[in-house]
Amino acid sequence: MRKGEDFTGVTIVYFCHDGNGKLLLSKRSTNCRDEHGCWEPGGGALEFGEAVTDTLRREIREEYCTDVLEYEFLGYRDAHRTHNGKPTHWIALDFKVLVDASKVQNGEPHKFDAIEWFDTKQLPEPLHSQFGICWERYKDRF
Repeated sequence: MRKGEDFTGVTIVYFCHDGNGKLLLSKRSTNCRDEHGCWEPGGGALEFGEAVTDTLRREIREEYCTDVLEYEFLGYRDAHRTHNGKPTHWIALDFKVLVDASKVQNGEPHKFDAIEWFDTKQLPEPLHSQFGICWERYKDRF
């Protein structure tokens, strides 16, 4: 059985920032399942038996090679998408996360063509299809 397809999956989504108006985004490579070349905040599935905040810390360490300095729970949302013609359903738990910009590296170059810092008022394109939905909801908190 596949998370998000055969049953509702839970994903932890994080908007990493430097505390000075910059947002860290990653550019999806062709090795990702979809939305190649799109910029996105980080995220990862909650594993069975793992605490939400442990998933948050683990995923940021894996993807960006750095630790969480501070985090704030922003909220949750239903993420309905289609993947390979099949509807998917995820519950996204969204976080604002402060990280040390000087320590950030691309920990998953097979997954990300690039990771870059962007001014929150000048975001790149194209953005992941779910980005606009959550950014509209949370942008005033950055």
